[in-house]
Amino acid sequence: MFRATTRGGGVAMIALLASNPAIAQDARRVTLTPYVEASQILDADLNGGDVVTYTTLAAGLDGSVQTQRVSAQASVRYEHRFAYDDRIGDQDVLSGLARANVQLTRALSVEAGGIATRARSDIRGSAPGILVGNVDNIAQVYAGYVGPSLATNAGPIAFNADYRFGYTKVETPTFADTDIGSRRLDYYDDSIGHTATASAGFKPGTLLPVGLTASAGYDRETASQLKQRYEGYYGRGDALLPISPYVALTAGVGYEKIETSQKDALVDTAGAPVLDDNGRFITAPGSPRRIAYRTDGVYYDAGVIWRPNRRTSVEGRVGKRYGSLSYTGTATYQASQGVGLQLNVYDGVQTFGRQLRTGLANIPTSFVSPTQGFSQQFNGCVFGSTGAAPGGCLDDVFQSISTASYRARGIDGVVIATRGRSTWGAGIGYANRKLYAPRVAPGIVVSGLEDQSYYGQLFYARSLTEVSGINANAFVNYYDSGVGGGLGDGLSDGGVWSYGATGSYYRNFGRLGTTASVGLYSFKVGDFDSDWSAQALLGARYQF
Repeated sequence: MFRATTRGGGVAMIALLASNPAIAQDARRVTLTPYVEASQILDADLNGGDVVTYTTLAAGLDGSVQTQRVSAQASVRYEHRFAYDDRIGDQDVLSGLARANVQLTRALSVEAGGIATRARSDIRGSAPGILVGNVDNIAQVYAGYVGPSLATNAGPIAFNADYRFGYTKVETPTFADTDIGSRRLDYYDDSIGHTATASAGFKPGTLLPVGLTASAGYDRETASQLKQRYEGYYGRGDALLPISPYVALTAGVGYEKIETSQKDALVDTAGAPVLDDNGRFITAPGSPRRIAYRTDGVYYDAGVIWRPNRRTSVEGRVGKRYGSLSYTGTATYQASQGVGLQLNVYDGVQTFGRQLRTGLANIPTSFVSPTQGFSQQFNGCVFGSTGAAPGGCLDDVFQSISTASYRARGIDGVVIATRGRSTWGAGIGYANRKLYAPRVAPGIVVSGLEDQSYYGQLFYARSLTEVSGINANAFVNYYDSGVGGGLGDGLSDGGVWSYGATGSYYRNFGRLGTTASVGLYSFKVGDFDSDWSAQALLGARYQF
């Protein structure tokens, strides 16, 4: 039931909001725009001179609900590619993003999110940035979450509680060479997660000069691959002491236990993993459960909060966690209704499914929907439509799809600005992962290794007239793998560069819209030569 809702999350979410009488009576700003689209695409290999063309037919829905009680948006698109020859095959692609927050009562709300996109599978391999033509090292990804939140008060005491149910599914990735050698990485399949948190506390100056908060949480995720499991729970207390009207000191101490584990992969006589029909590892019959990572004990941190006005907030913390120093922090700045910035420094033990759903929850419920040309992919930065919620980036989790658990550390930031007819956005970040796996597990090659990535993205849109406009996107990525090569063509021990740009011009004739787009893309793997390609698109869309 949930899997079907996730894959069609945008349509199902908008339908739910529109059909709920309690919500519909308050839905004064509801927009639903279904459409059909036809496009002709050209993809030219600038190194080898090969040129392929194909046709796509698509159907989609863009919708939003923005009222006092409901904030929701969905952009969902199904596309089928028709090939002209054997050099490129027919293909179905589902892409979309949906976010919603529904305030059922003053104290109770429901939050949900869903995403369908294509993302990079192996961090050592090809790094396609414009997903047209035959693309290697790409897997279709689906993820979603839903759950209630409770926020209420008993006098000066504030109580909060949340529960989230999440699901993540990844299909088998594409590769140009199936002779992948001995250093084989597993393919992610699916996972189910449950997260519950609760807290109670009071503000400074109410019961005491210092504010105090007690919180607790439980998190469990089970993945089908090698019967992997993530389980963690914590309890902590935090204190907040204002030292001026704009500055406060904060400190916290708690206890947590996190454990990730899995069973062994079945291996052949040479020690290589045995694969199923989808290329995934097979769980060895009778295998014991092995610990990949465990932490059990006290952790603590302290920091400073600076809030000079209602538009600016900066918080930074440093402490001892996961056996080493840990740094976290956030910064937000809203210069105006249309201009905003957000910065996030993070550190935590993660899995691919958990980190993806966390990133999805950080996407605002009102975002810039990329509907022109090559841009609807939702696998990088997603920009908000207001300065109050600038958006978020998913590059940290989509640098590659890891089946192993890992410690994720990094920083990313986004900025969005709307001035008159123009909107532009930028995202930049760095992500580092230390991978965990049982050291004695056969066929596993990632234990203790680290990988990292750097990424940047620019977005620009301008309305030229009431019926025409331009869009442009540019990106650059660098991936540095801690895993050696030996995986056949297109894979190397060196770093991987990926960069490109696209531009579109659109003009509408009533309900009929036309688009012309061009793109240039390149990637370089290790010491291999750079691969360059150019793309062009002509399309027409009819909106109902």
